[in-house]
Amino acid sequence: MPADLLATPDLLRSVFRRHAAGVAVITARGDAGPVGFTATSLASVSAEPPLLSFGVGAGSSSWPAIAEAGHVGVHILGEHQQELAATFARSGADRFAPPTAWHEGPEGVPVLDGVLAWLVGRVVTRVPAGDHRIVIAEVVLGDPTGTGRPLLYHQGRFNRLRD
Repeated sequence: MPADLLATPDLLRSVFRRHAAGVAVITARGDAGPVGFTATSLASVSAEPPLLSFGVGAGSSSWPAIAEAGHVGVHILGEHQQELAATFARSGADRFAPPTAWHEGPEGVPVLDGVLAWLVGRVVTRVPAGDHRIVIAEVVLGDPTGTGRPLLYHQGRFNRLRD
């Protein structure tokens, strides 16, 4: 078998760069203040009960707070929020400083303003998965009424839908 077809981290990244994914920001309240990160691994798990999942790097700055949080916020970003997505993806950024607009929401979860939709979920479990953890949360409330079109991530860049 050719070496470039063997399973490696680079192969996985190369294949998933071709997979267009919606962009979300996950938030939680930490002991030292709010934490959050950009995620493209968001998935609906179950309708009854309403469950969602996302992956988070075990070495990320947000993981210690997510590891202890009882609730998380999930925010679906719009195409007008490329800079917000980049801020929450940037290591070392002060993600909740202006111009990020947010407020404390239900269960103390940081809720971002101006997103297409948001949910607050009660963390049900955290599953080790290689260098990441898969978090499963049960949705307790949310708001799907934001306006606009979704932000996508494809080929290593934030993109807009094309008609």
